[in-house]
Amino acid sequence: MAARRLTCAMRLHDRYLLRELLTPLAFCLGAFLVFWISLFFFTHADEIREAKLHLGDTLELCAANLPEFLVLLLPILLLLALLYALTQHAKANELTALRAAGISLWRLCAPYFAVGFVAAGFYFALNELAGPRCAAWADTIKHRYVKNSKTGPANSPTHFLVNGFRNAPARRLWKFSEFDATSAVMLGLIVNWPLPDGSQRSLQAERAVFTNGVWTFFKARLSMQADAKSRLSPLLVTNQLAFPEFSETPAQIVSSLKFNDKQTWAGSRNADLPLAEIRELIRNNPGMGTDDANRLNTKFHGRLAAPWTCLVVVLMAIPFGAQAGRRNLFFGVAGSIFICFAYFVLQQFSLAFGVSGHLPGWLAAWLPNFIFATGGIFLTWRVR
Repeated sequence: MAARRLTCAMRLHDRYLLRELLTPLAFCLGAFLVFWISLFFFTHADEIREAKLHLGDTLELCAANLPEFLVLLLPILLLLALLYALTQHAKANELTALRAAGISLWRLCAPYFAVGFVAAGFYFALNELAGPRCAAWADTIKHRYVKNSKTGPANSPTHFLVNGFRNAPARRLWKFSEFDATSAVMLGLIVNWPLPDGSQRSLQAERAVFTNGVWTFFKARLSMQADAKSRLSPLLVTNQLAFPEFSETPAQIVSSLKFNDKQTWAGSRNADLPLAEIRELIRNNPGMGTDDANRLNTKFHGRLAAPWTCLVVVLMAIPFGAQAGRRNLFFGVAGSIFICFAYFVLQQFSLAFGVSGHLPGWLAAWLPNFIFATGGIFLTWRVR
């Protein structure tokens, strides 16, 4: 009977702590959403006007950009709510009373860890599933009425302008003026590649189409260059030329172009490339250069490590907020700002070392989480 009463009491305090956490979390989310929506309309006013969007379209565009905002703010919101809730409990000596009743600090914080795991799953779903789809949705909205609008980037998820990519294993360099992945049509292209004897080949075509696994070039001109000092000399001029030797597929080209757009180290954690596309890019380019391999490895592990930030902030908030004693109401805000700043600085330095090759990609991505999680566990263990 006593054990049953203790179990019921523990369930009661779990519900109480969970409710006291979700309330400030909801308020923080609402406040940040109001601020972000106001800032969105202010910063995108010119873009909305040039795209000739109506009110409904503007609200739709705002919704399409919401997952990107939530991915950036979710750990911060969770940290703010946790520090506020824990500080309030500590001021009222509620945590001290519960611990005096025989409940350990780790068991006491079980609802917080549950929220951290749920937030991590939500973060992963936003980053991997909703983010890429919403980015394509936003681009469709911006070009709904003005096809050649200056709004947004020149490239869409399936349509690219004035770009190029390199097939490292085959040593082929492609340049084009326009490429549509949906129809597998490329316009205004030049393909350069070397031969084993040291000479160079250059293929220029007005249009190319990928059908049945083969690239067919129209109004094509094939030229050769004996060495670097020689001029290009024409070998063949024809209205139609099939090149089954070219192994590049539209899917491979799209993944390479997306990677080129997102290869800066600042975007290693929140880039638009989902894990499936990164794996495909690695698989399709086994002979890529060291620099590209470092970027992809860091990007891949960075996206895996990102959702666990939600659990790390729980580990960091517990020792900062669970200490007994009366403190200022703004202690949680000040603490969260300091923790976020320290984490952000360490994260950027770590990712930079990963991209440059000074650290393995997996270590560069997971190092900030490991350091802050270890620090949180140690500080929690020392809390009396």
